[in-house]
Amino acid sequence: MSKQDTQAGQSGLSRRQFIGLTGGAVGAAIGSYALGQHFLGQPPTINKRKIESAEFTTDNQTTDVLVIGGGMAGLFAAVKAHDAGATVAMVSKGRLGSSGLTPFAKGIFCYDKHNSQISLDEFVEKVTESAIDTNNPVFTRQMAEHSYDRVQELKAWGFFDSPLYNQSFMRPIEERRIPLHERIMITHLVKQDGRVVGASGFSLDSPKIIHFHAKTVVLCTGSGGFKPNGFPVCDLTHDGSIMAYKIGAKITGKEWNDGHPGSAQNSGSSYDNWHGQIEEKPSTTGIEVHHDLGVDLNYQAYNLGAPVTMAPPGAQTDTELSGGPWIPDAFRHPDRRPPMPPPEPGLAALFGKGRPSGPPGMGGEQVGGSSAGMAIHKSEGLVPINETGLSTVAGLYAAGDALGSYMSGGIYTQIGSSLAGSAVQGAIAGEAAAKQSATLPHNPISTANQRHNTEQILAPLLRERGYSPAWVTQVLQGIMIPNFVLYIKKGRLLEAALAYIEELRDHHSPMLMAEDLHALRLAHETENMIITAEMKLKASIMRTESRCSHYRLDYPEVDKENWQAWINIEQGPDGEMLFEKQPFDMWPNFPANPVANG
Repeated sequence: MSKQDTQAGQSGLSRRQFIGLTGGAVGAAIGSYALGQHFLGQPPTINKRKIESAEFTTDNQTTDVLVIGGGMAGLFAAVKAHDAGATVAMVSKGRLGSSGLTPFAKGIFCYDKHNSQISLDEFVEKVTESAIDTNNPVFTRQMAEHSYDRVQELKAWGFFDSPLYNQSFMRPIEERRIPLHERIMITHLVKQDGRVVGASGFSLDSPKIIHFHAKTVVLCTGSGGFKPNGFPVCDLTHDGSIMAYKIGAKITGKEWNDGHPGSAQNSGSSYDNWHGQIEEKPSTTGIEVHHDLGVDLNYQAYNLGAPVTMAPPGAQTDTELSGGPWIPDAFRHPDRRPPMPPPEPGLAALFGKGRPSGPPGMGGEQVGGSSAGMAIHKSEGLVPINETGLSTVAGLYAAGDALGSYMSGGIYTQIGSSLAGSAVQGAIAGEAAAKQSATLPHNPISTANQRHNTEQILAPLLRERGYSPAWVTQVLQGIMIPNFVLYIKKGRLLEAALAYIEELRDHHSPMLMAEDLHALRLAHETENMIITAEMKLKASIMRTESRCSHYRLDYPEVDKENWQAWINIEQGPDGEMLFEKQPFDMWPNFPANPVANG
């Protein structure tokens, strides 16, 4: 028994509670947590199956355009693909408009060129200044230019009339009779003859494998994280990005971090953390460019300890603190306070008196890591080769948080732009996918690929012994979520964490097991999170500078001489991760097509 096991037993605490309280250096907080007798050293357990593989049936669906994801981007991708003349199928791991981050987004940016006080050029320039050049101006402009039209369509569908979005999302889907497949987890994209031809997955409600045969695919699978506490990202695990990576798509943006804090009280409750905001009707926002929710609070906590207070960048704190993430001078506002939601009317105001309001972190003692594993919206995902969201795999498009468009760059710049960007990008990708599908014959998923995907989908269920995905996820969280690994970085600790993640990748991921459909979903999600963790650590090691929401203690300055570039990741021929720099002013592999000119 280790010394820590003995001390934990004497204190009456479990080993996990003991390590969580004591913290300590990487050897204690990562090594002992992840590799101790109770964790990575735990022997495999027997799989007590509640369902057998022989019970699974197989279904085949054929369409022109397959839209994967049921949030804002997926809605517009499906609608615009249909309106462009394609047959469309929509599939979602959850419920349309009710899963992922979409239900929590209550502001959508709307640029009205007839009434705006600044021009589109001025808006793009201001975002670029805040983003320290990390944004792609093509997508920044695109979001603003098309936001007004998307908002008008949402108004016509009743989006602004209710705090819940399912009904307004269903209206255009039902009017167009677009087939909607809910609670289906897509696990595999299929590439044949050099292009995507569909996807495979399974039902979360009944033992059924489904193969979707499609001419083009639009990924609208959202962002993802490591299933942290306090932020509504627990059902998002970068499924789309990892599926695309496995068939050759380039992925970007893994070094950036979303800096949303959470409430220390009831920190595991996403609903409570939003202080009733989910019950508010959505509204539009105007131009107000910020430099928000990077890793400022994480740096404060690293140097001063808890508790921390959410305040705007550059705001004065009670304790003088030097260093930390660099903030452009134009966005230092010592006297500004974070924007607050409007007062609640009626009974809500009476019963909510004295209660904090707004998103996580507004009021009360705060904790970090509530969105751990998630980057700034629109900064991570598939690498686009043009403004339609077409990826580096023929026929495969992406939109919203599944597309690494860098619409806002590596920091949050414009309130409401994330929801607007998802609507705009989904519409453009859907229409482009429909137009491309009109030029293509159907190329059904081969019998061999169907059989291969089915075997991989059911593999965790077939294992007699192995590791539960919930347990492996807890180990992953222990490695990745510490402030001094994921947020306030330095090479030595990143390399140490990477060694443990590689152990999970090589040994534990191939032994993930599932006893039922829910555990089968968790097994595939856990594998995706392990690959994401490897990407995040390696990209963070590679970017030897600090900028926006990526901060390195050992490289604390912005390095414009060597790092005016994004980092792209692709899978090599032997399965290894390959990394490249893509200059800020270029499309990938298209040096004659500069980003700035669109």
